Amino acid sequence: MTESNSPASVERLFPFVLKARALVIGRDALRANKGKLHFVLITTDIAPVNRAEVLKFFAHYPVVQHFTAADFERCFNAKGAKAVGFLKSGLAQSIYAELKPYRINRPVTPAKPPGSPPTPPSARTNG
Repeated sequence: MTESNSPASVERLFPFVLKARALVIGRDALRANKGKLHFVLITTDIAPVNRAEVLKFFAHYPVVQHFTAADFERCFNAKGAKAVGFLKSGLAQSIYAELKPYRINRPVTPAKPPGSPPTPPSARTNG
């Protein structure tokens, strides 16, 4: 594992997130700031029911599962938090780039509007 991909390397950016106030802690706060988020980070020890709820509600956002609740408390001073969100910023982009291998949901492809022409056969891929 290279230095840029190790979890410790991404943790070096967390104090800057706190200083910039670019972190949203807790599911209720995440819902309230949904349009301002770049991505959501959940713990590995989150309950399966809560994990499914986060995945469903934030289907259009990258959801990354990494770290434990104890790590969140140590890094973010967020006691008992199992989900945090990063507000849109260059800093959030940098953090997400390092955590991208831990993404657990697929990007949602936008649906075609009703009445739009079908995809021509020449544009379709067979693979």
